[in-house]
Amino acid sequence: MANQTETFIVILVGFPGLPQRLYGLVSVLMFLIYMASLLANGTVILLVILKANLHQPMYVLIANLAISDLLFDTITLPKLIAKYWFGNGTMTFSACLLQMFLVHYFGSIDSFIIMLMAIDRYVAICKPLRYSAIITKKVLALSCTFSWVVLATFPALTSVTLNSQIIFCDNITNKINSCFCTNIGVTSLSCTDITFVKQIVFGLAMVALLVPLSFILLSYIIIIKTIRSSTRSENWQKAFHTCTTHLLVIILYYVPRVFVYSANQVKLIIDADINVLILCLYTFVPHVANPIIYCLRTKEIKEMFGHLLEKNRLRVMDV
Repeated sequence: MANQTETFIVILVGFPGLPQRLYGLVSVLMFLIYMASLLANGTVILLVILKANLHQPMYVLIANLAISDLLFDTITLPKLIAKYWFGNGTMTFSACLLQMFLVHYFGSIDSFIIMLMAIDRYVAICKPLRYSAIITKKVLALSCTFSWVVLATFPALTSVTLNSQIIFCDNITNKINSCFCTNIGVTSLSCTDITFVKQIVFGLAMVALLVPLSFILLSYIIIIKTIRSSTRSENWQKAFHTCTTHLLVIILYYVPRVFVYSANQVKLIIDADINVLILCLYTFVPHVANPIIYCLRTKEIKEMFGHLLEKNRLRVMDV
């Protein structure tokens, strides 16, 4: 198997039905998405690191989410851009397995970090007097570390270990109708019955998705009920708008993932191009939206940018 893994070549097809005349447009679009992700997530990370007043649990969690999203995009988008820009869509199976591990690893990290963010908001809004006693630096550090080291590693490593044992249909090349290596794409290359592998990986994926989603939805339901019963009408409407905005991003992250995994499990046939489009939408759009929705729109960040712009304006006037 080791020799087969080293010599086996995988071709990332991307959008199977995309006309070649649109390759340049798609590569530019993906490049712009990557630059937007770098700018938005990089800004959040730098702000949280450099500004002492942002060393708060919620901003630390947002920074963790930004790091995960930025790393995810870095291990997927450059290869996709190269595929459409330069026609370089091939990789060894070992590289594909590594990318698959990182894709599922960072995807799980996102899921668990968003869950921690929802729990943090629940404690802050529903138990404000006990917030500092419950969400301590030690609790925050242990929660983040456990998510990065244990919770995200186990499903990703299990998936890669199982997929590394499959027997390929072709000893030279194989095509994956996706924009990066995923469990669904890799298992499609097998010529043997791998129902057991699919069931195990599906079960792990559902745990990594549905358990955090349950905590998130429960937290937001309690938060909305608490806000509605304890604030004036105008404050309630503003808070409700903020919560629904967060929930829309969360739904965009979770619902398509659950749908794609479930559709593959029941062997529901989806057009290959639509499947790749759904994959890109629920993967890359939240990575650009998360830092804007969760961080850059907050009062503290707006005030910080306002002070920076004012300082720059005064410097220009002095010159």
